[in-house]
Amino acid sequence: MARASLVVVAATLPMFHLPEAGLLLIIGIDQFFDMGRTATNVIGNSLATAVVAKYEPAEEDAEAEAAEPAMQPQPNVG
Repeated sequence: MARASLVVVAATLPMFHLPEAGLLLIIGIDQFFDMGRTATNVIGNSLATAVVAKYEPAEEDAEAEAAEPAMQPQPNVG
């Protein structure tokens, strides 16, 4: 099973004198909990990326501003 949390729960059950058969109940609902954990992780990573992108000065912006006058059309002389 790929979920590491189940390994931790399986190791913790005997400490609380709980039957290991309770792990089967957890396996049945863990997929739904895992979907929630994944959604929370994706949303958190997306928000962190947006915050960093907004408040971190971009090097590309400085380069674009420096190149901007050269990209404007030159008036015809003559």
